Amino acid sequence: MNCLPSLPRCGLWSALLVAMLAGCAGPQHTPPTAPVPERFAHAPDAAADGLVPANWWQAFGDPVLDRLQARLELGNQNLQAAAARVAAAQAALGTQRAATLPVLNGTANATRSDSGQASLTRQPQNSFSLGATASWELDLWGRLSSGVRAGEARLAASVGDLDAARLSARATLAQTYFTLRAAEAKRAVLEGSVAAYRRTLALTQARLDVGVAPTSDVLQARLQLRDAEVALLEADTQQAQATHAIAVLLGTAPSALEAGLAERAALLPAVPGVPALLPAGVIQGRPDIAAAERRLAAARWTTEVARTAWWPTLSIGASGGLRSSALDDLMRSPTLFWSVGPSLVQKLFDGGATRSAIDQARAGEDEALATYRQAVLAALQEVEDNLVLARRLADEEVLQQASVQDAQRTLDIVQAQYEAGTVGFLNVAAAQVNALSARQKLLDLQARRLTAVTVLLRNTAAAPQTLALPRS
Repeated sequence: MNCLPSLPRCGLWSALLVAMLAGCAGPQHTPPTAPVPERFAHAPDAAADGLVPANWWQAFGDPVLDRLQARLELGNQNLQAAAARVAAAQAALGTQRAATLPVLNGTANATRSDSGQASLTRQPQNSFSLGATASWELDLWGRLSSGVRAGEARLAASVGDLDAARLSARATLAQTYFTLRAAEAKRAVLEGSVAAYRRTLALTQARLDVGVAPTSDVLQARLQLRDAEVALLEADTQQAQATHAIAVLLGTAPSALEAGLAERAALLPAVPGVPALLPAGVIQGRPDIAAAERRLAAARWTTEVARTAWWPTLSIGASGGLRSSALDDLMRSPTLFWSVGPSLVQKLFDGGATRSAIDQARAGEDEALATYRQAVLAALQEVEDNLVLARRLADEEVLQQASVQDAQRTLDIVQAQYEAGTVGFLNVAAAQVNALSARQKLLDLQARRLTAVTVLLRNTAAAPQTLALPRS
């Protein structure tokens, strides 16, 4: 189609196309609603201030944990992988945006041909050309713009994934650090018990030597000492494994971290207060839920892209250049050629491929919606579980501390009675086992309570950090 001789007519036609394009905006995505209660069932009546800082782990007041968290961002390989996925999503979005712009290509051709017909003047023919081609698909039905919006939503989801991975890595680091400190504290308790059991064994052996204690008392004391020594070795194993796990989280070799964790050995940090939590705030703040919502938006725009396959595709193409049979005359002779015109393509039969693509896109949309709602429910469950766990563990810790005191007093009394010869060694052994078990159980409760409060702090401080993209 040659439009050069009638530019006014082409200008009117182009203006009409622009008007059509402006009137073909796609549907708007509305974030789904989720059944969120007004408050958590196990929220404490008197909670700590709900304004938890972004560096929520500092609430534990542990400088070693603070230094480890500072190293996490640079070394953690899972975060590096998530950051690479964000970069890939940005590049994919750039490709989708480029599809809305005209495409310009340059061409250069040189051919030599023979017609194959017998003739007295038969000679091969040369042809040289330089030119350019341009094409631009008009987004009449919103196919390209819907693809861009789907790409924007996928990019926002990948950023949410990065934020969620960062938050999860920090929480895992804190929980693993508490496991390490609990193992160190348990090791200190067992070392004290081993020393006490050795003194008891020596005393029992002395009583056997003077004939006031049976051989069974010595055997029982020796068995109890060996059990404590085995438990001490197990605590060493737990301490080493927790150290190795922290090293991997930081992106370093396990052997490179041993010396940097000895500053506060055998000391668990204090448990901060439970923050004030509201269900709506948790849902709005969690980056994994934000990522799930953005994936739902991407699925809906993908469905819209599939629907536009029913409609024709309109594009404008143009080409022009120079052509000559001699390379020397290419730039001198009047060899200009050009063409410009629209191209309209309507799919007439595809064997149901378009319908299948739409059905597949809608199924992906249903899956994304179910995934989003499940993420909301899982978040609510996580908070509810740890609210009740933090409260119950605090009550259990008070009772267990009283049990530790009673068990130690009982042990002191029984040991004095044994030295006086008024009770047998089985009484001492039972009292020692009870005292050690009570102290170990207290440490376990404290470590579990730290973990529960870590989850609650993480949910309170999980502010969304997604890119400022259109929430279409």
